[in-house]
Amino acid sequence: MGAGPRYPYPKEVWTPAGGWWTRPTNWATNTAVCAVGIAVATYTVWQYSAEREWRHNPPTKPIPSMAWAKQFKDGEMKVKEP
Repeated sequence: MGAGPRYPYPKEVWTPAGGWWTRPTNWATNTAVCAVGIAVATYTVWQYSAEREWRHNPPTKPIPSMAWAKQFKDGEMKVKEP
């Protein structure tokens, strides 16, 4: 049920991925750092977007962004009169 035994490979071969059968000792730390970085970037973009979202036409039914958009929190929804 495997790919076979690990055979000797040339040590002078360099690859960006680390070579054959690589498993860095700090893979869990690297994964956690990347996950935290992605979460911080997502939160920052989310906050930036929520502050600047503006709907010129009022929604006909409740939409999810009404829970976090500044326009709906402050009650600034202005309806154009025809």
